[in-house]
Amino acid sequence: MNASESGHSILAMADLATPMSIRVAATLGLVECAGAVGATTEELASRTGTFGPALRRLLDHLVAIGVFDLDQESGRYRPTGLGNQMSGDSPEGVKVLLDIDSAGGRAELAFVELLATIRTGTTAYPRRYGREFWADLDAEPALRTSFDAQMNWRFRIQATQIAERFDWGRFSDILDVGGGDGTLLAAILYAHPAVRGRVLDRAPTAAAATERFTAAGLSGRADAIAGSFFDTLPTGAEAYVLSDILHDWNDERAHAILSACAQAAGPNGVVVVIEPIRGKGADTAMDLFMLMCFDGHERSVEELTAMAQKCGLMLHASVAVADGRTALEFRLTPQHHSSSVEADR
Repeated sequence: MNASESGHSILAMADLATPMSIRVAATLGLVECAGAVGATTEELASRTGTFGPALRRLLDHLVAIGVFDLDQESGRYRPTGLGNQMSGDSPEGVKVLLDIDSAGGRAELAFVELLATIRTGTTAYPRRYGREFWADLDAEPALRTSFDAQMNWRFRIQATQIAERFDWGRFSDILDVGGGDGTLLAAILYAHPAVRGRVLDRAPTAAAATERFTAAGLSGRADAIAGSFFDTLPTGAEAYVLSDILHDWNDERAHAILSACAQAAGPNGVVVVIEPIRGKGADTAMDLFMLMCFDGHERSVEELTAMAQKCGLMLHASVAVADGRTALEFRLTPQHHSSSVEADR
């Protein structure tokens, strides 16, 4: 059934007023400022430092789309159940994705440069902001903090699923490469008490991981290392994990990351790639976002296997480990295994 047959309008699908109104409302914290009792336009303008007449128009549109209600008698705007999802403390936790001042919300706005990306193949994010996404995080600590929070939100359910649906217990030591502030590793260690692990990430995020491990009582089994997956990785782990990493990068840089893991793992280690797989959890909108923001893309199992083969790795197992996530376990090919043994001699 096409859009016309289902009653959809192409104009409604292309509307920008509603998504931008929601994002601006989240950025301003209108739900928090209004509270359960609601607030007038003047009160909200004072609390948010905005221009009252313009804010009223925004609020009226938020009422029209069911995000706020207006009490005509008191002139107070109150968030609806739908609108409350924008609150910073809502169980949905989506504010970090909508707030334009956060890493995720900021990245979404780079979509305005999509036409140039399609015409030239160049990434939209640096065209809009003057530097790549990752350089932006390095330059703005608040953006990195919000990005870590976004990753935690994304893995709030998947981390436990990944920990329980994959046989991590056979490894004594795991290195989660680019593992953020330790959300996934902590879940794995909780589910497998005999396993130890380390997270490798940029210094501010590694520091946050250390705090997480300490607060969780895992400091005796978990460590954090400040570093980059484009540098030589620490050796000695039995499993090197890349969770939602490769799809952030183009083929050349993804190959470099995977090669670094293969080299560090050596003949006896494994590399576990956890990704949304094209056709198995990766949707077209996310694939477009990867192109626009990172020059990355969602890949099929065949594409990841082919890339791994160029790194001297062969696919050993493929396991659905979470909603929209597949774990691909790679090991050194026999040829590379033999070469590694000869080199050790």
